[in-house]
Amino acid sequence: MPAQLDAIDVKILEILQKDASLSTADLAERVGLSQSPCWRRIQRLREDGYIKGTVALVDRHKLGFTMQIFAQVKMTTLSDEERARFHRAIENIPEILECYTVFGEMDAMLKILAPDVNWYQDFVFSTILKLPGVVDVRSIVTLADSKNTTAVPLRVRPLR
Repeated sequence: MPAQLDAIDVKILEILQKDASLSTADLAERVGLSQSPCWRRIQRLREDGYIKGTVALVDRHKLGFTMQIFAQVKMTTLSDEERARFHRAIENIPEILECYTVFGEMDAMLKILAPDVNWYQDFVFSTILKLPGVVDVRSIVTLADSKNTTAVPLRVRPLR
């Protein structure tokens, strides 16, 4: 646990990761503080960057996105400017939820939502393969979620 966080800070983060819609009064009660000190701690956690934002988690299935795909992309050697264009393009494609630069045979991995396989096939040809530098795409289609969380571990777990 980072030195700046005490046990109450960690408890606040644990609770907020599960339900950020709680009122400050409810959260204060759960962590054993009065409302004002709890609110000040939340503000400090925001200012220090531990809390990056508060969002509503939306059910993708209810919106028709029944497929989740991890697309690994191979790229040509890109200049810094071309790489920046690639990342700007990714930012503007709402179906691409996440993008990671990776080591190995492929250069990037994209997490993509799609309504069906036909749409995804069109998306690969009309969008992904037209991104700056992309020359190959390998797709991994998920069958089911066995774990899907946005909660970050708040302590490094000792392994030995």
